[in-house]
Amino acid sequence: MPQIITRGFKLLLDEANAQVETLTPQDAQRQIADGALLVDVRDPRELEREGRIPGAFHCPRGMLEFWIDPESPYFKPPFGEDRAFIFLCAGGWRSALSAATAQNMGLKPVAHVGGGFKAWKETGGPVEG
Repeated sequence: MPQIITRGFKLLLDEANAQVETLTPQDAQRQIADGALLVDVRDPRELEREGRIPGAFHCPRGMLEFWIDPESPYFKPPFGEDRAFIFLCAGGWRSALSAATAQNMGLKPVAHVGGGFKAWKETGGPVEG
């Protein structure tokens, strides 16, 4: 018997986008200038292939929950800082899910960049590598 998915990715994305703030790349850049941390959840191969955003903290999507939780042996100190967190991926899907997960875990405030790295580059956001 085949699996029946009752909550597909489209529903999960709709729920995440309804729950968290979506920023334009320009709004994200302003918030970063004011102290927000940009969290890039793309795969390491994407970073190598497409480049990085200067100053962004890289957290692979698969490690997010473990890096956020101070009780985890994998906790990363940037997630313990008192600041805003802006999530970014390639196109805005993983970042929406990441921001919703982070918010549900208690991290705040959080947002994500609509359109992701693609939109960031198209609007002239800084990229290195």
